[in-house]
Amino acid sequence: MSALTIFPAGQPDQGRTFREFADIADRLRDLGVQFERWQAEQAFGADADSDMVLSAYQASIDQLKRQYGFQSVDVISLNAEHPNKEALRQKFLSEHTHSDFEVRFFVEGRGLFYLHVGDQVYAVLCEQGDLISVPANTTHWFDMGENPAFKCIRLFTTEDGWVAEFTGDRIAERFPTLDQYLATL
Repeated sequence: MSALTIFPAGQPDQGRTFREFADIADRLRDLGVQFERWQAEQAFGADADSDMVLSAYQASIDQLKRQYGFQSVDVISLNAEHPNKEALRQKFLSEHTHSDFEVRFFVEGRGLFYLHVGDQVYAVLCEQGDLISVPANTTHWFDMGENPAFKCIRLFTTEDGWVAEFTGDRIAERFPTLDQYLATL
């Protein structure tokens, strides 16, 4: 189940959690964040390659490409056996921004996005079927957990793909990890 917890930036133990999809989408919309659910137009197995995944969601992808001018689309998949899982986790856990806006659709699994907007931090638990966009220049970080298990479609308005500008702020260290967050739900 998707969830949203809103924290005061300096008080990671004082969050208010929302679990209803409409409540989550409404609160995120106020930040300029798109949060919606997608359905595959064709079935595919857990062993599906990137082309099969993209084909299953082609109509939704095409709509976003027209709407936002996306130039590139890819599929990222990580599991607990991935040899670089810890290095990738640490990279995404550092607070950063993008000059491009970030769009992720969770084909499988889950992950926890944190958006640091003004004096609040928004923890967004995304699960299979969830699409989230992070507006350009929004400070954020992402936790995939100690044992990642997700497959995501990523969309970019540039050919360069994922390019982060790290803030150097260590705020992420004060907030619950994905595994800790899940234990509180």
